[in-house]
Amino acid sequence: MPFAQPKFLMALSLAAMTAVVSGCNSYKPAPQAFNQATIQPYSLDSGDRLRITVFDQPSMTNTYTIDQAGYIAFPLVGQVPARGRTLQQLSGQIAQKLRQGYLRDPDVTIDVDRYRSIFVMGEVGQSGQYAYVPGMTVQNAVAVAGGFTSRANQGAVDVTRKINGQVITGRVNISSAIIAGDTIYVRERLF
Repeated sequence: MPFAQPKFLMALSLAAMTAVVSGCNSYKPAPQAFNQATIQPYSLDSGDRLRITVFDQPSMTNTYTIDQAGYIAFPLVGQVPARGRTLQQLSGQIAQKLRQGYLRDPDVTIDVDRYRSIFVMGEVGQSGQYAYVPGMTVQNAVAVAGGFTSRANQGAVDVTRKINGQVITGRVNISSAIIAGDTIYVRERLF
């Protein structure tokens, strides 16, 4: 009988570990729209700074930041909604507004001067807000944040991103692409 107790404790420990591990595996993968967002044309949002050029109109050519409400204040035409639009859509919208009594045939081009920030949290050297660079992966973002800590789960991380106005979190591997505005959370490993 003295051996029955340790076997029972061992079986109980094994059952508890199995429950913990199976709980981790129950996490559902990110929806398809989550991964497709990384290959879609860039969608503008608050915090993006744009370089807008109106050909032959130096007084309108400048940098403009998208405000918290999702608009840019543009000369002559006032507030222009920018959130959720691509560069091409916003360019066309500004040109259309300028045609309405201001310029005959405006030629408007837009480039991103500075992308909105990304946020890296959890088991990294220095959690915080960092500049986004096009083509960035989770691994690049973690490197910018000082690398993984010794307790970090280096296999997969949680990424939270806004897609079509909805905030979605998905678990991805470290070679996955990220987009401006993403929040990356590096979890602690179990063992």
